[in-house]
Amino acid sequence: MTASRWLFPLFALCIAAACQQRPDKGPVVVSAIGGRPAFVDVNKRGADTTQSLLLDSTAQGLVRFDAAGQIEPGLAERWNVIDDGRTYIFRLREAAWSDGAKVTTADVAAILKRAIAPGSRNPLKPFLSAIDDIAVMTDAVIEIRLDRPRPDLLKLFAQPELSILREKPLGGTGPFRVAQTGGVGILLSPAIDPARSPDDEVQAPSPEQDVRLIGESAARALIRFAARQSDYVAGGTVADFPLIARAQIAPANIKFDQAAGLFGLAVVRREGLLGSAAGRAAIVQAIDRSALIAAITPDWGQPVERLLPEKLDSAALPAIPTWSTLTPDARLSAARAEVARYRAANGAVPTVSIALPSGPGGTLLYGQIAARLILIGVQPVRAAMNAEADLRLIDAVAPYDSARWYLATACVVCSDAARAALEAARDAPDMASRGQHIAEADGLLASDVAFIPIATPLRWSLVSVRLKQWQGNARGWHPLNRLRPDTN
Repeated sequence: MTASRWLFPLFALCIAAACQQRPDKGPVVVSAIGGRPAFVDVNKRGADTTQSLLLDSTAQGLVRFDAAGQIEPGLAERWNVIDDGRTYIFRLREAAWSDGAKVTTADVAAILKRAIAPGSRNPLKPFLSAIDDIAVMTDAVIEIRLDRPRPDLLKLFAQPELSILREKPLGGTGPFRVAQTGGVGILLSPAIDPARSPDDEVQAPSPEQDVRLIGESAARALIRFAARQSDYVAGGTVADFPLIARAQIAPANIKFDQAAGLFGLAVVRREGLLGSAAGRAAIVQAIDRSALIAAITPDWGQPVERLLPEKLDSAALPAIPTWSTLTPDARLSAARAEVARYRAANGAVPTVSIALPSGPGGTLLYGQIAARLILIGVQPVRAAMNAEADLRLIDAVAPYDSARWYLATACVVCSDAARAALEAARDAPDMASRGQHIAEADGLLASDVAFIPIATPLRWSLVSVRLKQWQGNARGWHPLNRLRPDTN
């Protein structure tokens, strides 16, 4: 069923519920934009928002993100980073698997080793190549040893992709347990902490501490929220944001994250006009970033014209592309001149295909980009995200604060020199040389025009007033146990 047909009933629903708030009774109902899992799937780490929230809720990592996107204890109650970021020592708290069995350091070490082993499909594995060994030191301590310094890996250990999930029998350590499946979504209930004394009074969780997690499309999620049948819509991106206007959601319920990451077009095929840096620069200069952002929402943020948001772990400030110093009119003139040269040399109008997400947001993006390409004499063609194309949208929140993540993610197809610099940064024996190689790669990617930056990732949520602990953050991540003040 199309989004428009799903949204048709919303007008009546919104009129009926416009002046009412969902009462703070019963489980917190969360609509995650994504699939509809019946259980945690170890093979789908990072597959979509629903799976990621389910993993994070039932199989926490060594550390976790709190409501503000900062690191807090998970399975590890304490940790130390020593040897200039070459050794991470974690002291585990007492914990139990979902079937009541005690968690051991051997269990945790084995699970982490599988996550980084050859053949693992973990999407974070390329950024964990510095890990040399994961060793059991005592019955409460594990040590992660690196052959190259990485003082910034804690945020990676907090990602759902590195959750501590036992495969046989399947389960994690909380902070929630799966209480019920079947019906609408999955009911999650707070797990009992085995570290508490048996003599302590342990009260059963109240219904308000439970969470019902539903995986569904953005259109269905909006209908549910507008009808006051849910408290929270998670996982919103640019692809579905225009649906909010049709749903007439109260502005107070629409929340944005100032998410750090990449939003732009990666060059994936260097042919035709895109076969030269000058031709790729013509596309970069043609795009009107301010108009594109305004067409989606003025709450999105500022236009982006360079790959790195700040210095991070580079040895130099972010490389500034030469074209970014030109006025908008001068950029457009330069782009037109380059396309004219190409047409004169090849006797044909250049065609550029662009892979964008489906949904109304993808259509708005294509309209804005295509209009500007036509303006400089390029014929645009829209393609599906999984189809072959010349350019492909990258819309990704940075899992941790490393300049190398930005550059490696943007370098889908880049020059041999840029790729060599990235590999040298990955293998650098110390942070100083790593920073130098990162700075070199940043400059090479900028001059090679391998990526077309546009903005930061647009991440939106719908949040009811009962979720008083929800906070926007740079990670764009909101743990389900950090939505209401009385959960933990």
